[in-house]
Amino acid sequence: MRSQEKRRVFISTGEVAGDLQGALLIAALQRQAARLGWKLEIVALGGEKMAAAGATVLGDTSSIGSVGIFESLPFVLPTLQLQKRAITFLQQHPPDLVVLIDYAQPNLNIGSYLHRKLPNVPIVYYIAPQVWVWAMNSRNTEQIVKITDKVLAIFPEEARYFEQHGGKVVWVGHPLVDRMQSAPSRDAARAALGIPPEQTVIALLPASRRQEIKYLLPVMLQAAKTLQDKLPQVHFWIPLSLEIYRQPIEQAIARYGLQATVRSGQTLEILAAADLAITKSGTVNLEIALLDVPQVVIYRVSPMTAWIARHILKFSIPFMSPPNLVEMKSIVPELPQEQATPENIVQNALDMLLNPSCRQQILANYQQMRRALGEVGVCDRAAQEILQTLPK
Repeated sequence: MRSQEKRRVFISTGEVAGDLQGALLIAALQRQAARLGWKLEIVALGGEKMAAAGATVLGDTSSIGSVGIFESLPFVLPTLQLQKRAITFLQQHPPDLVVLIDYAQPNLNIGSYLHRKLPNVPIVYYIAPQVWVWAMNSRNTEQIVKITDKVLAIFPEEARYFEQHGGKVVWVGHPLVDRMQSAPSRDAARAALGIPPEQTVIALLPASRRQEIKYLLPVMLQAAKTLQDKLPQVHFWIPLSLEIYRQPIEQAIARYGLQATVRSGQTLEILAAADLAITKSGTVNLEIALLDVPQVVIYRVSPMTAWIARHILKFSIPFMSPPNLVEMKSIVPELPQEQATPENIVQNALDMLLNPSCRQQILANYQQMRRALGEVGVCDRAAQEILQTLPK
């Protein structure tokens, strides 16, 4: 590769977690390119964090995301419009390299199109869809293997799965291992937030998707109200994933009469300061685990979606939250659908707060989980693997 020639890299991702992972990767790509004397132009489907990291964002996908059949319908048209905009740009300005990050069906659509129309452009899938956990058939797996020149796996089990299905795979580890290097200590986080050392802090993480405001926030706040009645010294902290969720969350807090603080931009501080987290399922579960904070994980979709998944699609998975997926065993309690009741949340929360042996067992499980996440330097290893696929 000629040292001063600028190469165009297209990165596609969606939702809040994808925007974060994309931003971490962009910083690493720029570091590794600079080390080699290369120049990169990065264009993307992503969000504010990727834009801040230096990408030209063709469309904001950070707030477009859902889980479930009916829940996803409002996002179909916006997603297709963004895909069309990106494809039009790429037709006019072909990339030298494509990187797909999570964002299952939209990225499989974009990747398949580019594989057909620009067959000489390498495609790398970083943080592939978790087909190794939830695939109901082999179609998506076969599609990922077909369109990609390389899959960068973040879990050991994921790497084994794609290798068994004929993919070219490199296990790089989980990028949150890098991100958590900059996380504050508990004492520093409490000092930054003005939290007294003796106060019991529970972090509530209800939503990074609109549907979670509807299905998770009420049950989570009902549980919080019961906990507040039982533990008068408790204070709740809610880090916002997106500012658009502030109003519905603050209104709900007022209705339940909770002693709670809502903050933007201080997620790591709030998590590090917490004695316990009650949280949606997602990447944030790993952040909480890496900070050694016990957590209760809940997830819910609409009753109709749940019924169709169980009875028609025969959808069944062993676990949902990433800490449990790492080891494929129960490290943190998960409360799916009908089990996600205020009573069950409260029972698990009180066990973790008041039962030292329960808390110690979770912390011991976290230590074991860490070993399967790889060593520090994940993002730079991923960036090196990606740049190696660039045409010379």
